[in-house]
Amino acid sequence: MCGRFTLINWEDLILRFGIRAAGLKPRYNIAPTQIVPAIVPGKELKMLYWGFIPFWAKDKAIGNKMINARAETLAEKKSFRYNLRHKRCLIPADGFYEWEKKGQEKIPYRYTLKNAELFAFAGLWESWQSPTGEQIESFCIITTSANELVKKLHGRMPVILSREAEEIWLDPQINDPVVLLPLLKPYPAEKMTVTRVSRKVNNPANDFPEVLLPD
Repeated sequence: MCGRFTLINWEDLILRFGIRAAGLKPRYNIAPTQIVPAIVPGKELKMLYWGFIPFWAKDKAIGNKMINARAETLAEKKSFRYNLRHKRCLIPADGFYEWEKKGQEKIPYRYTLKNAELFAFAGLWESWQSPTGEQIESFCIITTSANELVKKLHGRMPVILSREAEEIWLDPQINDPVVLLPLLKPYPAEKMTVTRVSRKVNNPANDFPEVLLPD
C-alpha cells in the first residue's frame, strides 16, 4: 500500500512538468486526508484531497478508507472503472514510507529512486458534491505487488510510472484498459534504494526535515 510519502524539491516538480507551483513548500510527511498536489491531463496542477470519494457517495467519510486502489481490480470495481478510463492523474513524489514491525514497535523506512529524482505515482481522481453543495476533488494512489526490495516490509507498493508511461497515463485520448493496465507494474527494485528514518515520521503532524534522519 501507500500511506505516507514525501515531496521535497518543488523546483524539480516545476521543471519536470512545466507547471506553476508558487507558494508550495517542501513536504516530508504527506498523509491521507491532506490536500496534495496532483498533475491532471494538460499537465495542469490540481490540489486534491487524499482519500477517493466516489461521485455516488453519500458521505465524504468513505474517502478515509479509499486512499489506495488495487491495480488488479480497477477495471472491475464500480468505484474506479470509469475513472480508469477518464479521470487519471499523476501524484508527484520523491519518496514513500513503509514500516517494519518488531513486536509493538514500528520502525519506518523511506524508499527513493537511486538517482534521487522526482517520480510520479499513478492515481485516479474524482469530483464529489455533497447533498448540501460542498464540493471536494479527491484522489487515490494505485498499488501493485511489491518488488523484491519493498516486499521485505510489505506485499504491496505504489505504482511508480516510467517517464514514457506517465505520458500515456495522462493522455485523455487513451481510455482502453488493455493499454492502461499493463503500465501498472512494480517499479524495478534495482533502480530503488531504502534508508531507515526517524520514528518521528510515525506521527503525521511531524512534517519537517528531521524525520528523514535515523534515530
